[in-house]
Amino acid sequence: MRLRRPSPCGSSKRSALRTSASAEEQSRNTIENAVLSRLIANPQPGERWILVTSAYHMPRAMAAFRAAGFPIEAYPVDWRTRGPVDALTPFKSVADGLGRTDTAVREWVGLVAYRLSGKTAELFPGP
Repeated sequence: MRLRRPSPCGSSKRSALRTSASAEEQSRNTIENAVLSRLIANPQPGERWILVTSAYHMPRAMAAFRAAGFPIEAYPVDWRTRGPVDALTPFKSVADGLGRTDTAVREWVGLVAYRLSGKTAELFPGP
């Protein structure tokens, strides 16, 4: 996961966006990543931080960052589907279907485990 802090810069007539990016690399799981990222970033009131991670992982990441007290905005990337249209489309191969199922189950189990263990306050957090 990557964090980006966009900040306005430039003249009063035309404003550009300048970003600084940070990546925490010591954590072993999403909860640790959220806590360590907050320590590294040291977010200040009024700052805007954007969390960039895979769309399938975003709900668990949002819950973890909120639980760590890190106010972030979601910027999901790496979409694996095109939405409802893919619900009726068969997978290209059994292996592809199993791979996507494995990813989905891992994220759902993570969401449930974090909620039941009290690490997060939300089972399925929104953006």
